Amino acid sequence: MIAENSLVIYKNKPAIIKEKTYEKFSIFLQNGEQIKVRDKDIQLIHPGPVKNFKEIEGGSVSEETVREIWELLSGENAPLLFRDFTSFVFSGYTPSSAYAAYCLLQDGLYFYGEIDAIALRSRADINAEEARRSEKLRETGERAQFLERLKAALKKPSENCLHQDDARFMQDIEAFACGKSAKSRTMKDLSLGESFEDAHSVLLKTGFWTEMVNPHPYRFGLTLSNAVSPVMLSVGAEERMDFCHLEAFAIDNQWSTDPDDAVSIEVSSGDINYLYVHVADPAASIAFNSLAEKEARARGATFYLPEGAVRMLAEESIPLFALGITEKSQALTFKMTIDKNGAVIDTEIYPSVLKVKKLAYEEADREMETNHALCALFNLAQKIHNRRTAQGAVNIELPNVHIAIDNGIVNIEPVIEYRSSFIVKECMIAAGEGAGTWAASRGLAFPYISQEVELQGKALSGFAGSMQLRRCMRPRMLSVKPGRHQGLGLEIYTQVTSPLRRYTDLLAHIQIRAFLRGGETVDADEISVCLGFYEAAATAVVHAERASNNHWIMVYLSGKKDSIWDAVAIENKGSRWLVIIPYLALETQVALHKNVSPNDNIKLILKSVNIAKGEAMFLQDS
Repeated sequence: MIAENSLVIYKNKPAIIKEKTYEKFSIFLQNGEQIKVRDKDIQLIHPGPVKNFKEIEGGSVSEETVREIWELLSGENAPLLFRDFTSFVFSGYTPSSAYAAYCLLQDGLYFYGEIDAIALRSRADINAEEARRSEKLRETGERAQFLERLKAALKKPSENCLHQDDARFMQDIEAFACGKSAKSRTMKDLSLGESFEDAHSVLLKTGFWTEMVNPHPYRFGLTLSNAVSPVMLSVGAEERMDFCHLEAFAIDNQWSTDPDDAVSIEVSSGDINYLYVHVADPAASIAFNSLAEKEARARGATFYLPEGAVRMLAEESIPLFALGITEKSQALTFKMTIDKNGAVIDTEIYPSVLKVKKLAYEEADREMETNHALCALFNLAQKIHNRRTAQGAVNIELPNVHIAIDNGIVNIEPVIEYRSSFIVKECMIAAGEGAGTWAASRGLAFPYISQEVELQGKALSGFAGSMQLRRCMRPRMLSVKPGRHQGLGLEIYTQVTSPLRRYTDLLAHIQIRAFLRGGETVDADEISVCLGFYEAAATAVVHAERASNNHWIMVYLSGKKDSIWDAVAIENKGSRWLVIIPYLALETQVALHKNVSPNDNIKLILKSVNIAKGEAMFLQDS
């Protein structure tokens, strides 16, 4: 029976009963607080009377005495009651001995269990626990020494204050900097900050990380290993249309290693042209809900880093499906009938086989001088582009760069706009329009893409105007129902030309393949679920790519203090201007002189770089 002035335990702390009210007890805590609790929330350890907490002090015994008592009781098998246990260990049952007995039970080295059933540890368990506690004490001492070394290392980074085995203590900072944990004990102990950037800075200052460590993919929950689900090339009796008579060009950047589209053209005698967009055909082998499809869905897209590509499909699938790798390539061909105005008036889709010629953009531009097919493709691309522009397409021209890491050196190369890259862009857009129209006319649930544009007034010219246009573009929408894509100036649009790199393209191919075979297509609800998975994964990929590119730009700039950079003024932001450095495709804010207007060319001086924060500070060159 719990009565007034009894000694109880509440949340592992001592408390004194003041009074009992209806179904509750009023108790005093050591901190002076008085609260009401239920019977099930407290444990009685002594009936009292106990009037204050001084009465429970001084009841401890030595470690040697406790071990001797454990030795005496070691033959007992039956559990001990708390009162008997207290009396035996402390030679009496008083409030102070009862609380000391409870503390001994909580310590758990020699005894364990509940108040009404106390048992003895085995000798082996005691030895193991003593070893663990000894190791913990040693670790505590070593950790204290490490913290002192870390403080010294941050004050004097050049003196190598950290030891080689300090890596085990730095792991929690590393995990935090990579976003793998929500906090760092070490960062908190030394008040070093609470952000990923703070942790990154500590790792750089101490030399635990070099500037070549890129933590950004991990912060977005991405893996840096390629997909592993096996994919086999489908070899069977499937009939494929033979397009080997066509000149087919797979045109891409010279660094591309996974060509998945090619273009051909047939020029008719009238106003009609036939545009062929041949696309890699992994959906011939990858079924919906297969391991490879599920893994691609979870990844969303191939992840392109300056360090290399992290593939959505297994690396072994690239030579199987990429175009132009072997003498003949299997493809899914989109044949579009294009009228004199550049409109897609009909689309046919065929599993195909063809011969593909791989060309880099620069090569294709040179060959265009003498190749009639490439010239015809360029003229057709112009018609497609002009039609889209007349229908309200938004054309944005901002600098772009290719960043690569070669033997620990960051290389940045501005991306040049070639005539052949214009061909590829417009032909791929036409394929997206044609495929979308084809799917909608057959009532297929499909990954359609729409976008709204909210442009008020006329945009400026140059980079400043392109930046205005970019801001007026609303986020694109994925849906199983078609909608207008204002950004491209099209009434219907989807993407089908990168099934090796983008999951929604692969999903579209799976749906097309199922329809062409007369099989069961994926229903709208399942497509919607897949699009949800894709958007979450693809968003992480986009953010991680941007953050990674910015990281490597900062690394590139880190040894270039006081270097001069050509820049373009974009927009006044009060006391600062938004500017863009075309060679780096870097947008930043700088304090400029008052006599500056949008699109003015200016010179900037690099003053400092903070890799951890991803920031570079520039001043205008006078």
